[in-house]
Amino acid sequence: MSGEHYFSQNPESALRTTPLQLTLRGHQVTLRSASGTFSPGSLDAGSAMLLKYAPQVPAKGTFLDIGCGWGPLAISLALEAPDAAVVGIDVNDRALETARANAEHLGLNNTHFSQPEGVDPALSFDLIWSNPPIRVGKAELHQILATWLPRLSPKGQAWLVVAKHLGADSLITWLNSGEPGDFDAERVETSKGYRLIRVTKSLPLS
Repeated sequence: MSGEHYFSQNPESALRTTPLQLTLRGHQVTLRSASGTFSPGSLDAGSAMLLKYAPQVPAKGTFLDIGCGWGPLAISLALEAPDAAVVGIDVNDRALETARANAEHLGLNNTHFSQPEGVDPALSFDLIWSNPPIRVGKAELHQILATWLPRLSPKGQAWLVVAKHLGADSLITWLNSGEPGDFDAERVETSKGYRLIRVTKSLPLS
């Protein structure tokens, strides 16, 4: 497994899955995590923080989970808004396969998991949730966010969870700099060392 990361496309480690009993915003579910993916044995603290503090999602629309892993955030969105279309993207094929299996196990028919390039380039998103892959490095992270955040619908919102010690505050500064686009980013909540960040498109000056 030397050199393997959760953002490797094809993990070489032996596949081991772990059943997890979770409560996702009031929905009690059993999902499976997988070795070679992000947080393979449990729901990570950052995602749990986003699930706890992010506001109620719209009843309908097109939603995106950037870096979906084995699917807890995307599946939570799909459960909370069964009339919405939920897209989960990841570069890790094993994570995508596990997320698809989890959604199928729950009988969800409003999810689509794919590599980033598999998403219709004309699609815009009314809501984005993400526990972004910070450990890919700052330049790569900025490229990911600068690719997907501009695809927010005019009144859409993105909710990002980032550990304070991994650069949450500097990320907010960058998001507000104009470099990734015209966005307003603000810290909404802090808990257990994580920042919950809300990002919206800047309103044009009248």
